[in-house]
Amino acid sequence: MRRNWRFQLLWGGSAASLLGSRMSTTAYPLLLLAMTGSTFAAGAFSGVQLLTQVLFGIHAGTVADRYDRRVILIVADGLRFLASLTVPLALAMDRLTLTHILLVAVVVGGTMAYAFPVRTLAIRSVVPKAQLRQALAQDGLRTNGTGLLGPPLAGFLFGLGRPAPFIGAAVGSLLSFGAACAVRFDGKPETSGGKARGGALEGMRFLARSPLLRATVGITFALYLVCSATVLSCLVLLQREGVGSAGTGLALSGEAVGGIVGVLFVSRLHRLMGPGKLLIAASWLYVPPLLVLPLSSSPVLVFFVLAVMLLSDPALDVMTDVLIFQQVPDELRGRVMAATFMLFTLGMPAGTLGSGLLLDFLSPDAMFTVLAVALAVALVPVTLNRTLWGSGWPT
Repeated sequence: MRRNWRFQLLWGGSAASLLGSRMSTTAYPLLLLAMTGSTFAAGAFSGVQLLTQVLFGIHAGTVADRYDRRVILIVADGLRFLASLTVPLALAMDRLTLTHILLVAVVVGGTMAYAFPVRTLAIRSVVPKAQLRQALAQDGLRTNGTGLLGPPLAGFLFGLGRPAPFIGAAVGSLLSFGAACAVRFDGKPETSGGKARGGALEGMRFLARSPLLRATVGITFALYLVCSATVLSCLVLLQREGVGSAGTGLALSGEAVGGIVGVLFVSRLHRLMGPGKLLIAASWLYVPPLLVLPLSSSPVLVFFVLAVMLLSDPALDVMTDVLIFQQVPDELRGRVMAATFMLFTLGMPAGTLGSGLLLDFLSPDAMFTVLAVALAVALVPVTLNRTLWGSGWPT
């Protein structure tokens, strides 16, 4: 795998781009809060970016199944670089406005929607089938590693000067664009009869027809929802106990650390269990830590609980991608991946919004208990599903 320079270059470029995105997620609220003093405006960039990703997600999958995927990746990365570059330039000229930032959020969100399915499909084009799990696990390391490094790096750069983190984000997009241009791969979708079948919603229909993929997407959506609700509840808990911003950040970093450590167990878990058993075991792993959280408000406990909860996430993410690559025809993979990504993405704001509303009436400790009970109840019918217990890896 290390000698596969095409994969490593694509991976390095996408890691740089994602690191820039993680920095932006922290830096834009800091900038908007300093510019406007409004907490609503501070969350506007992430909200608009996420909404744009969801709105364009289905169409992005259709485009990935009809046009050259390498060209799509190059165009998406190039547009994101240009949009990101306008922010530090406008700051330098003292011309940056809220409207400008929100327009950048639309462009960045849209390009991320179009780049996601083709970037994942590009991995399959440059990696032999025997090394697919290893490549997808390394891709998971990119996600969790940048999640750990991005926020503190953004805070450090913002302290050096307001344009600094946005210059970093633009450089990350430029490196990703350069990698997409340098790595040549067959980006033309394999179509039967020369024409992609089905419409924009065919990816959703395929997920609905496949019992294993349907269960995987549904349960993973629930886990994303519970995870985001847990993180917000932990944040409220730590603030209530007077934990400083540095301590809170370190405690919440357990989420990323758990994901990084979990990458080491992907291959072993996939050898030990079929996809159905893995899905059930990984899902139940969330419940005991949630019941431990009310016992103490220690930042150390929060760190370890979040780390344990996220240990199985890389194995689930790789499992989802492997199932799509092995069960879905190439002419449909873009739409299925886009539909999967959209549903997973919706789980995060649903969890944050829902827990935010409930935390007006419940304490964080009560919220953890509610999440544990609700997830356990949702997992009962899945656990009793004999089809899932007997499912094996597609060949």
